[in-house]
Amino acid sequence: MEPTAARMPVLYLSHGAPPLADDPLWTGQLASWAADLPRPRAVLMVSAHWESAPVAVGATTDVPLVYDFYGFPERYYRVTYPAPGAPWLAERVRRLLGGPGAPVHTDEARGLDHGAYVPLAEMYPHADVPVLQLSLPTLAPEALLRLGRRLAPLRDEGVLVVGSGFFTHNLQGLTWGSGVDEAPGWSREFDHWGREALDRGDVDALLDFEHRAPAGRIAHPRTEHFAPLFVALGAGESDLTTQRSVIDGYWGGLAKRSVQWG
Repeated sequence: MEPTAARMPVLYLSHGAPPLADDPLWTGQLASWAADLPRPRAVLMVSAHWESAPVAVGATTDVPLVYDFYGFPERYYRVTYPAPGAPWLAERVRRLLGGPGAPVHTDEARGLDHGAYVPLAEMYPHADVPVLQLSLPTLAPEALLRLGRRLAPLRDEGVLVVGSGFFTHNLQGLTWGSGVDEAPGWSREFDHWGREALDRGDVDALLDFEHRAPAGRIAHPRTEHFAPLFVALGAGESDLTTQRSVIDGYWGGLAKRSVQWG
């Protein structure tokens, strides 16, 4: 398939952990989602697992993946995802985000982490779509919203902007082996609140989730897995009325809500 010339949507997805590949329901949901999207010219991925300031772009050549997890079976460390690099996109991002006193760093040794390649391996299993990863330069929601707004022009250039996190993320509450409808109360309450805020297009409430959401700091003891949502919200701000949850339910008790704008 040729890349589309149409305006691309924006995604926030819950990326799971390496065992996502063993979950036929979730992998099928991701594959179906990708099949329904316009074919991107490239993917710009903002993952919860790369925090670096000033903002940085990752490798534009084929470098090893970042296996940023511990204690899993050896087979998860043998996974590869040799997606093409996107040097043209890296240059475009530098132009959009850079400026006097606002450098954009380049880390050509930084491969895709599991927040990027785990879902992409299900969405684009042939690794034939160029991918560029962008760091989170801060966890401040308002600053990330502004960053996303500056990335929005990429949508008209065939770029799929993806924020990759987890809609609830408290690993102390992770319950391996629980079903798609099983979750602790704090996870359910936050997920329900977040869905309603998204449905209303209530960006102010989402930005202030620590104070407005039930169990806000239990669902996210640290903001990094919610932070990519704000980048996606900024890039997709013109399409708030089209927002829809494509994937919901729970995995290990954590909400895997994943959202599309446009």
